[in-house]
Amino acid sequence: MNFKVFAELIELKAKAASVFPFIMGFLYSWYHYQQVKPMYMLLFFISMLLFNMAVDILDNYMDYHNATDAHDYKEETNIIGRENLSLTLVRNMMIGLIAISAIIGIYLASQTSWIILWLGMFSYFIGISYSAGPKPLSSLPVGEITSGITMGIVIPLICVYLNLFDIVPFNWNFIINVAILSLPTALAISNLMLANNTCDMEEDILNNRHTLVFYIGKKRAVTLFKTLVILSFVFATIGVILHIVPITLLGIWIIFPKIWKNTLIYSKEQVKIKTFPLAIKNLGMIASSQVVLFFIGLWF
Repeated sequence: MNFKVFAELIELKAKAASVFPFIMGFLYSWYHYQQVKPMYMLLFFISMLLFNMAVDILDNYMDYHNATDAHDYKEETNIIGRENLSLTLVRNMMIGLIAISAIIGIYLASQTSWIILWLGMFSYFIGISYSAGPKPLSSLPVGEITSGITMGIVIPLICVYLNLFDIVPFNWNFIINVAILSLPTALAISNLMLANNTCDMEEDILNNRHTLVFYIGKKRAVTLFKTLVILSFVFATIGVILHIVPITLLGIWIIFPKIWKNTLIYSKEQVKIKTFPLAIKNLGMIASSQVVLFFIGLWF
């Protein structure tokens, strides 16, 4: 297996969806409490990245197994079938990544707080259930919300608490503040899943996957996509008003015209190769802008 195939197997291009929420948690900890724990951050980053890689391998693995004979998805689209990868190698790689990630996570919990263990167990449950089991979450009308919550909110929640477990209580005020911090990117992540499922609706039906788009239809899915785009910017503004993030985060509105232009183009035509990349660009722009503006705000 060469690096190009491995990168596609682990969905390397999508890793920003977890990296940016991690950075936001890091910046939040420093902005409000001037406290970060570098070793814990490094270990959590490694654990998070390994598990994210394992989940994407599992997704490809299960898609390969569950593909029907109604079309050529297994042989022509799925990376495992297209590259004739060894199923044993893929499975062992996935199990190994999960095991290493879990060991690191358990160590972090033992050194900090068992709340970290519960948050980690929730993430592992959602991550594995997203693709595996008799009814994977990705084939149900909850895939968008579970991916947004787990990657967009739980990751920064763990990151912040690893830094502040010894000085900040884990209560609803803490959770709500981190959630508001995280919602712009979390909603963009949900929108990415929504766009993916909208583009793949016909193929998903052939594979017995009944996502949210199957139930609400493409027209309403596009309306929801537009709504979530707007809400990302609304929650970024709410974060400033509530003093959760620096005032510099208002600068995110500078990219709104470009984001909205992408949104309108996507709204006219939902094609995986042609317009789905616009949803990826939207996520990248929103998440990276938050990080850059937050970093600038640390100096004012």
